[in-house]
Amino acid sequence: MPVVPTLEHAWTAVEAARAVVDSGIECAKRAADPDANQALIYSLAHAASGAEMSATALEYAQHGPAEERLAHIFIARFVSDLAATIWARSSDWGVDPGALESAREYVALATNPSYVSQSSHEPGAAHLGDELEMVAETFRKFAADKIAPHAEAIHRHDLDIPASIIGAVADLGCFGLSIPTEFGGSATGDANDYMAMIIATEALSNASLGAGGSLITRPEILARAIEAGGTAEQKQRWLPSIASGETLCAVAVTEPDFGSDVAGLNVTATATDGGWLLNGTKTWCTFAGRANALMVLARTNPDTDARHRGLSILVVDKPSDDGHEFRHTADSGTLEGRAIPTLGYRGMHSFEVSFNDWFVPASNLLGGTEGIGRGFYLQMAGFENGRIQTAARAVGVMQRAWELARDYADQRIVFGTAIADYQLTQVKLATMASMIQISRQFAYVVARRMANGDGALEAAMAKAYVCKAAEWVTREALQIHGGMGYAEEYEVSRLFVDARVLSIFEGADETLCLKLIGRRLMA
Repeated sequence: MPVVPTLEHAWTAVEAARAVVDSGIECAKRAADPDANQALIYSLAHAASGAEMSATALEYAQHGPAEERLAHIFIARFVSDLAATIWARSSDWGVDPGALESAREYVALATNPSYVSQSSHEPGAAHLGDELEMVAETFRKFAADKIAPHAEAIHRHDLDIPASIIGAVADLGCFGLSIPTEFGGSATGDANDYMAMIIATEALSNASLGAGGSLITRPEILARAIEAGGTAEQKQRWLPSIASGETLCAVAVTEPDFGSDVAGLNVTATATDGGWLLNGTKTWCTFAGRANALMVLARTNPDTDARHRGLSILVVDKPSDDGHEFRHTADSGTLEGRAIPTLGYRGMHSFEVSFNDWFVPASNLLGGTEGIGRGFYLQMAGFENGRIQTAARAVGVMQRAWELARDYADQRIVFGTAIADYQLTQVKLATMASMIQISRQFAYVVARRMANGDGALEAAMAKAYVCKAAEWVTREALQIHGGMGYAEEYEVSRLFVDARVLSIFEGADETLCLKLIGRRLMA
């Protein structure tokens, strides 16, 4: 074994890790009751995600020495974590406790502090190509000029997003990135449509998760659902106005007693003369106040045994409201909402929304009569894209946290030395950089797969792994700031609390791993 890690040995380590994951999957498949093996399936989902990302790291390493070092740091950390897992639970995975012993020397070299620390100020190039790099630069500049100056005030005082930001995002065409050109968007049907969405989401999230990156996720989810199952008239009615920013969107799926268990939802839509009457309560409806279109997943079939087959999507028109609460009445019905106070992710506000005999015209049932009972599937079409966008949001938050930590470490003198010159700080910064760059590259890989009609599993993997990584990266960035990181006047404290929501929304991490990634791995 040479004194530095090689790609040959990295490839061997990744293959050994894949073999362990495959063995774990086979063990999980043989279990009579998957719910009795939730801990194993959850670990498997994250391990399989890490293995996929490690394969992406091997590809990224081909670009040059700096990229190779970041790839080694990421792979070695993943293999080391997996080795610790099977050392403790080898029988559950169907392997010997030393199944990754062959990778020990590689991991030792690639985690050697003197090797890792060389990447402390080396974030790595994205390698987008000229056209997409121009897109990235445009959105980075826009986010820095238009969003970043407002981000701290919005977070500290729980303010509404200024209309100037929403208008500027609309003018830049952000709301129409996934909407076909025939409906006023900019999507042309090639892989760059998805790439532009990922690039824009990361850049906007770098400035602010709540006031930037999440602004374009909700219209993305509704637009995808309309494209997948809307009638020709509905596409013509809503897609152009979503693309222009005239129609602002919110998604109303979660209910107080049903979080990620979408099939058990209880909000009802009862047929009435000319449409439907909505009754019940939705929660965690981000941006529901400012939105003038709510994408509501409701039970149109009262037979609860129908589960997901009894759900449909209705697009609920409402006035756009400022502030933290709203109430509207029409005929005998009411529609009201109140914002839920949260630790972070402020600006858009997350609402609890209640419907009481709220009338929705028949023309607002997505897909018309053919859309009855298809709501679950149409919602999933939108949420698959939302998951990869959430991974991109996590990358944007991590990137900003790393930049702040690097700059603070360069300036902060402790015991007569800048903390950036201490080995431990260098190892932390380098490890953070490797996680950020490989997360970014994996998001690009998934975006290209989704452009080809594939990648739904990988999108879930990206969300699961990258969002957990964001918690660690922002935590370490705050730690590098020391006491100042805990002070609200420092931006890194906002990034830390914002990162915590990433593993919760768009599918809680546990449900995503157990019910989606785990099931597909065992299928």
